[in-house]
Amino acid sequence: MEEARVLGTVVATASVDSLRGQKLVWIEPLDEDGHPTGARVVAVDTTQSGPGSRVFFVRSREAAEALDDPFTPADAAVIGIIDRSVRGIVR
Repeated sequence: MEEARVLGTVVATASVDSLRGQKLVWIEPLDEDGHPTGARVVAVDTTQSGPGSRVFFVRSREAAEALDDPFTPADAAVIGIIDRSVRGIVR
């Protein structure tokens, strides 16, 4: 599980059936100090996050497992929104 910031939504002109109706977001992975790290990623959003939200996300097989259909071809999935008021407790 990693931390990221949501930059915005992504619109796909074509998708597989298991992704129809799913919200896609563009996220920027963050290090433990909240600084951007690594490449930006498109992720399936399971949390109703919005631009500027700090979120937890998973990659690879764990991303598909977070969705209704565990065989969905997803490389990343947002699985939680970070509440800034408990940030110190989450760490």
